Formats: sequence, structure tokens, C-alpha cells
Amino acid sequence: MTQQYRFNLTEKDMPTAWYNVAADLPVPIGPPLDAEGNPVGAEALLAIFPPALVEQEVSTERYIDIPGEVLDVIRTFRPTPLTRARMFEKALGLPEGIQIYYKYEGINASGSHKANTAIPQAFYNKQAGITKLTTETGAGQWGSAIAMAGSQLGIDVDVFMVGVSYDQKPYRRIFMESFGAKVHRSPTTMTEVGRQVLAKDPDTLGSLSIAISEAVEVAAANPDINYSLGSVLNHVCLHQTVIGQEAILQMEMAGVEPDVVIACCGGGTNLAGIGFPYYKRRLDGKTKARIVAAEPKACPTLTAGEYRYDFGDEAGLTPQMQMYTLGHDFVPAGIHAGGLRYHGDSPLVSALVKSGDIEAVSLYQNDCFEAAMIFSRAEAMLPAPESSHAIAAAVQEARAAAEAGEDRVILFNLSGHGFLDLPAYDRYNRGELVDYDFASGTVIDGKEA
Repeated sequence: MTQQYRFNLTEKDMPTAWYNVAADLPVPIGPPLDAEGNPVGAEALLAIFPPALVEQEVSTERYIDIPGEVLDVIRTFRPTPLTRARMFEKALGLPEGIQIYYKYEGINASGSHKANTAIPQAFYNKQAGITKLTTETGAGQWGSAIAMAGSQLGIDVDVFMVGVSYDQKPYRRIFMESFGAKVHRSPTTMTEVGRQVLAKDPDTLGSLSIAISEAVEVAAANPDINYSLGSVLNHVCLHQTVIGQEAILQMEMAGVEPDVVIACCGGGTNLAGIGFPYYKRRLDGKTKARIVAAEPKACPTLTAGEYRYDFGDEAGLTPQMQMYTLGHDFVPAGIHAGGLRYHGDSPLVSALVKSGDIEAVSLYQNDCFEAAMIFSRAEAMLPAPESSHAIAAAVQEARAAAEAGEDRVILFNLSGHGFLDLPAYDRYNRGELVDYDFASGTVIDGKEA
């Protein structure tokens, strides 16, 4: 009997509404606060966001319709495939009762899930008469996605790319520039924030927090420029929920229900994308699936951070949000999973971690690359360094189940490919990657002891 590997939907199966988890939180998240601790009204966000996105940011409506014009564009790469990783299972030596599935979000040109929100953000800004967007990017997936969306929808894009990633990932810069974006190594001398940071530390690696400050500073000073964010905020999480809605249908096609749903977590939106619809499914009594966030030990926001109000950027230009944070002035080590080097997490994700509805684990980058290499050679799919954290967490789940003699169905979100991250794989293959441990503040040469 032929084994089935892939479970594909058609265009008619694609979601036509986004799921808003804010309607179903066990405890509502606190409102944004200004620097003095006063609540910030939605009108304050209009300085850098278009009205439609501000409405989505504060909405508690359970489902929000996806505009037809947005559907027309995202249907060029959605629905995305779901695959049973049978070759990976075999490579790990797993018994038949342990099944691993992955939802692959890297089939669009930018190579990651970020396109799911880049396209609606570009659309709503263009609709509001905005001519240019500024944004930040870490590893470059978000910058690539918004550059692509800007070119498709006719809006200019300036990207402040975290310095260490700018140096490590030249092909991401080339990709963004090929789609018409201007890319700046952050921190820059273009902004007051950048100049202050460089005056303190001319050799800084940069951080997402600093890059956000630079992008926000430029947008706030120009009425025809808005800021665009690829993670953390409620409307960004909202746009990603097409992932989980599709995955639920595909797992039904496979005839199984996941016991655990896993995604890597930096700011939290690809975790939200696959996890929030499963959270709703659990509320509806249709699943008992656990939801697990996998993050780096070098920047373990959910597993080592504090749950409190903090700024989203280095300079404190953004409102304070209630979230898990390592401190907005924290500059993480230069790990190759640049998209996970953020000091905070989505308030929505943080609230569900706080309530116990989402679990979190932290992993060393060498263990993640090791898992990614096993996966790559088995499935002929090279994952992004960020996505390798989800793979490593899936391996932990599978091996724990095998050791306990239990059956387990594992689903993870493969949030993007690593074709533009080859220098990271080169360093791993050469044995040159080191691990960083936030808890001890130490560099670990090689794997976890």
C-alpha cells in the first residue's frame, strides 16, 4: 500500500477570515501604556499605522474578513502544503506510533510565513494613501517579505537590518534590494537613536530593538511614511492564523489529531499562526493538543524573561506592552537565528504562556542545527535557522514519547527555508558555531553538556 506523504488543499479551501484570539483569552491583556504608565488610546497608533490596522490591533471580534484584494495576492502561494515527515521519522528510528507532520510556509519568493502579514499591511497602507513604509528586520525574512509585498502593491520600503544579520546574511540584503527596497545596516547615522547607540558602542552588533527605534523615528517624523512591523503586535498575529486554519483541515485529511503543535518563537507570530487556531479548537473541545513555543537559550524570553510592561524598542519610542521581556535594552548574542533575537514577545502569546495555555522550551543553536541537518538529509528540505528550533523541539517530543513507549502525533510549523542562510550552515558544518546561555551569561563551546 502506498504511503501518503503530502496533504494539499485547493484555493477554495483557503481561509477567507482571520481568527482573532483576543476574543477568547482567559484574561484580557492590559492596554498599551506611555512612558509615564498612562493608557495609550488607539488614536496614538494612527501616527505610524493606517486606520484599518489600528482597528484590527484593538479588536476583540472573533473573525475578521480578509479583503478580496489581499486574497487575490496571497492565493499566489496559498494554501501551503502539509507533509508527513516519514523519511525524518525513519532517520530518527521512531516506531510507527510516533508521527511527525510539518506545515511548510517557505514556498513564496520571500521564503517564509512573513508574507502572510506583509501583503495585507502593504495593502492597508496603500489604501490609506501612504507612499513609503519603514521597518526593521533581523535575519531578513521579514524585510524580504515586506520588500516583496511593496513591489507587488506599489509602495516603497526602507529596511533597517540588524547589523550582525546584515553582515551574516548578504543574500537577504540582495533579495530586498532586488525587490526595490533600500536596506540600511542598523544602527545607522541616519537617526538620532542610531547615532546615540553608536556613540556608546561603535562596534555594537545591533538588535531588533534598536532597528525598531530607527524605523519608528523615521516614520513618526514623516506624515507620508508609516511603520510596518513583522511580528509581536496583535494585527500581525491575526494575519498569520491562515496557517493554523489550513493545518486543521490538512490534519483532518491525514486522519489524525496532533497531540502537540510546535513553532519557533521570537516575537511570536508564526507560533500564533499555527497555535492560535488550535487553541480555539481546544476551547471547542475538538482537540487536546498542547502548544509549544521553541526559543533560543541565548534569548529565552518566555522561559527566562519577566512578565511585565516594557517598551518594544531600545529608545522607548513605542508604547509599553504587557509581555514577557528580557528588557528593551538587552542586546542578544549573535546567534544565526537572527529572527529570534528579540527581547520581548507578543502580548497575546505572552498572555497564553502566563495562563498555562502555551508551553515554552529553550534550545542551544548547535542542537537545533544538528536536528535541522537530520531533517534536511531525510526530507530534502533546508530549514531556516529559526525553524530549526521547532524541529529540535519536535525531536525532543518524539524521543520522549519513544522512551515512554507512547504513541504521539507531532505537528510543527516549518516557518521558512534556509537557502539564503548558507553561511550559518557552513559554520555549523565546520564546527565553528558556539552556544550561548543567557541564564549563566556564558559561551559554551559545542553542544550542551
